[in-house]
Amino acid sequence: MSEPNRTPDTSCILVCAGNASRMGGINKILMPLGESNVVGRSMLAFEKTPDIAEIIVVTKPEYFDAVHQEAEKLGITKLAHLTEGGETRQQSVMQGLRLVSKDAKYIAIHDGARPLVKPEHIALTIRDARVFGGATLGVPVKDTIKVVDDGLITDTPHRPSLWITQTPQVFRKRLYYEAVDFAMEHGLDFTDDCQLVEAIGGKVFMTRGDYTNIKITTPEDRAIAEVLLQ
Repeated sequence: MSEPNRTPDTSCILVCAGNASRMGGINKILMPLGESNVVGRSMLAFEKTPDIAEIIVVTKPEYFDAVHQEAEKLGITKLAHLTEGGETRQQSVMQGLRLVSKDAKYIAIHDGARPLVKPEHIALTIRDARVFGGATLGVPVKDTIKVVDDGLITDTPHRPSLWITQTPQVFRKRLYYEAVDFAMEHGLDFTDDCQLVEAIGGKVFMTRGDYTNIKITTPEDRAIAEVLLQ
């Protein structure tokens, strides 16, 4: 967990720039959730994590005012910047990277649509990133997974080695910048930040979280999140 006397040295990039295509066009980050909304609860989790020095929210410009208002309502003090996203997730993260403080040593990238992440799990992921250079929150797969090609099962991967990857994904800043440079130089665009670091041979530790850290992608997910909050 966080060391009590450690100076906060981790910048959080909260990615909230998706098109909500699976939500029927409904803006999921501003959907009510408990006493706040989706993005508000995500910001609050990082606000309560001692290692986090600043929060950078990447979203659509038309949502800037609403995000600011929610941050003020919740007493968020670490919100440093809001910026517009790009066409892909990786491009959106890069927009946030441009605003990261020069004093930051680590970068934590989190899906804004994962509002139930716990501060203690964020802190554990940062702790593991300090050791390995990179770490991501995740949980073991519960179900048997099949590889299917043209409707036919072709393989059954060994279940104990399979994990569901969540966020935050935390990296040493220098390592992540090196990975971004490599991706840009080779025209690569990933949907997962761990893949960036893996592409340059970096090692990423899987930090065990819990199954409540769901991503809200459909209307049913919000209903589940409400139940989990209770």
